[in-house]
Amino acid sequence: MTEDDGRSDGFEDETQTEGPEGEIPTDSHEEATGKVYLVGSGPGDPELLTVRANRLLEAADVVLHDKLPGPEIIESIPEGKREDVGKRADGEWTPQEYTNRRLVELAREGKTVVRLKGGDPFVFGRGGEELEHLAAAGVPVEVVPGVTSAIAGAGVAGIPVTHRDHASSVSFVTGHEDPTKADSAVDWEALAATGGTIVVLMGVGKLPEYVAELRSAGMDSETPVALVERATWPDMRVATGTLETIVSVRDEAGIEPPAITVIGEVAASRDRVIDVLENANAAPIGAETEREREREGGTDR
Repeated sequence: MTEDDGRSDGFEDETQTEGPEGEIPTDSHEEATGKVYLVGSGPGDPELLTVRANRLLEAADVVLHDKLPGPEIIESIPEGKREDVGKRADGEWTPQEYTNRRLVELAREGKTVVRLKGGDPFVFGRGGEELEHLAAAGVPVEVVPGVTSAIAGAGVAGIPVTHRDHASSVSFVTGHEDPTKADSAVDWEALAATGGTIVVLMGVGKLPEYVAELRSAGMDSETPVALVERATWPDMRVATGTLETIVSVRDEAGIEPPAITVIGEVAASRDRVIDVLENANAAPIGAETEREREREGGTDR
């Protein structure tokens, strides 16, 4: 509905395997470097963590996390072993350089470190940057994929990102590029020409800009659009409109990050399934489902 040296001596034996109870193996050499796991937490619902991700969180010595894994997942980690390297309440961001250095530092202390990210670590999660930094420092690292919110966020709102009748392709785009870039690397004109689904992550703030770009590129102003805020979190919300109306819909509904934007004919699929969709908070903002009306009337089915 988001977003973030030198060489070490000693390596974990890469031929080791997990023990019979699934313990994370450790090296008996005192000088051995620890290991870093780049872990995707999925969109936020603890039940959408992979089995391996959940086990690594339990076994880790330290967990470096941002806000995107979701409150329930973060709160399940003992406070003494978690470090927040995301956005703080005062609006400050932890520099990526600090996170990179901290991962290396902890690994060189021989610790098992989980770098916990929302969604999948390699989908706009800077996982690739951290992987390269750890490799340059000689730190053993493993990537643990997660369910990406680019697909799951749309799915829990009743929107398939592809559909045989409506979209044979899907493009994932960041709405928050590196501010140091001289020019945007996103070709909105080319995206508009694909005829497929466009999913924008971390794009709530810049919604007016890329909506204007797509319309200027010739995309139909009546193209359905959905905003899914905090997908799978307890306070998930969904708002829908068209390319012409979605900015005012965002403003009236007060949609805030983290959220994804789904643009394309598939976004209209939600209207055809909403009456039976039982994902948490699946109802449109400002509307009631038939099921809710029945419950209020004492006819819960």
